[in-house]
Amino acid sequence: MYVELYIDVFFLENFMMDSLLLLLLRRMLKTGGGTGRLLFGGAAGSLATCLLLVIPLAPAVRMVLFHTAVNSLMLLAGLPVKSRAQFARAFLLLYAAAAALGAVMQALRPYLRCGSLLFGAGAAGGVFFLRIWKLACRLRTEQALTVEVTVYMADGGHQMRALVDTGNRLDDPVSGEPVCVLDPACAGELTGCPEKEPGFRLIPYRCVGGESVMQVFRARKMCIHGKEDRWVDHPILGVGEASLSAGKDYGMVLNPSVLSG
Repeated sequence: MYVELYIDVFFLENFMMDSLLLLLLRRMLKTGGGTGRLLFGGAAGSLATCLLLVIPLAPAVRMVLFHTAVNSLMLLAGLPVKSRAQFARAFLLLYAAAAALGAVMQALRPYLRCGSLLFGAGAAGGVFFLRIWKLACRLRTEQALTVEVTVYMADGGHQMRALVDTGNRLDDPVSGEPVCVLDPACAGELTGCPEKEPGFRLIPYRCVGGESVMQVFRARKMCIHGKEDRWVDHPILGVGEASLSAGKDYGMVLNPSVLSG
């Protein structure tokens, strides 16, 4: 079988794809590094690929080198990898990103005759992959920052999951104590009438729409479960205006001050 290969076009295609992959990895891993180094890594990977095609080698050896030496060279040349663990992570992500972009470009190749449009589709696929990655990282972070809590009211204890939100700095302007915000549904499980609970009042707070007020009351006590349970006497709980988690993953946003106070 005879295949005619234009090595300059092949080099350019691989250079653009390798550079795009390195750009994605830099964004996902937050490795830093300049654009010049990134492009150098793309060029090094593309050049190594071209050399492996023209050098007479056994197919098995060529395949092994493609999937080890070339990828390693591209990563080390294009990104400031600082540890073996980071290199291993980048190596695995490189394959995942390459599979995603390759699938997009292969599916659109019959419909996009112009090379620039094809690589534009690859770039769009890269943006989509990056968004999925960021969403997965955010969900993993939220999962890592959720804890089990038990809130004790007059009728006993109520268990729920809570998100430790470092951005929640809401304090009671009267006592200066931190306020933990409840999902409206969870607040309804704790009490049918917040107005009748101890310490009920309205406090001002800032929201996306501007200024508003929040209902707050005191529970009898709250236990934050972990390696060592932390007990909080008479915590101040606020009732949120809308659901806190679309997936109902947690029912409370925990003020981090209750963990250090």
